[in-house]
Amino acid sequence: MDSTAFRSVPGVPGWAKCSAHTVALVNVPSGLWRLGLAVGIPFGLAQSELDSLNTPGWGSLYLVFLAVFSEAVAFLALGLIQPWGETWPRWLPFVGGKPVSARKVVVVSSLGAVATTVYGGFFVYTTFIGEMAGEPWAYWLVVVLYAPLVLWGPLLAAVTWHYHRRRGTALT
Repeated sequence: MDSTAFRSVPGVPGWAKCSAHTVALVNVPSGLWRLGLAVGIPFGLAQSELDSLNTPGWGSLYLVFLAVFSEAVAFLALGLIQPWGETWPRWLPFVGGKPVSARKVVVVSSLGAVATTVYGGFFVYTTFIGEMAGEPWAYWLVVVLYAPLVLWGPLLAAVTWHYHRRRGTALT
C-alpha cells in the first residue's frame, strides 16, 4: 500500500487534521472498556449490571462488535483529509482508482455528525440522571471513558464542513 495514502491532501489546515485524528481516537477509551467487559473484567460493576449486559456470555459478542464498529466508523473521518477520501484506493474491487463522490461523503458524514452529537448528548443525559450498581469509582470510570464521545459529533461536523469547502466544486 502506498504510504501517501496516509498523508493529508494539500490544503488541509492543521485544525482539520487534528480534528479528524481526534475523531478517530475518541472511541478508543470506551472501546477498551467494552472489550474488557467482554472478556470478563468487571471494572467495579455489580453482578446485576454484568448480568444485564449478559457478559461474559452472548453480550460479549455485542460489546466486541460495538467496540470494533464504532472505531471503524470513527476512523472514516480520516478520509475527509486524506487522498482515499477523494479517490478510492486502487486495491478496492470495482471502484478502485475512481473518484469518491464528494456529495455522498458530505451527506453521509453530516448525518454521522448529527447522529454522534445526539449520541453524545444522550450519554450526558443518561449518565447524570442514571444510577449504576457497583463501586462508586466504577461510575466515574465510565464517565471518564465515555466523555470523549461528546466531541465526536462536533469535530466530525467541523471536518465535514472543511471537506465540503475544499471539494466544493465537486458538489455541484
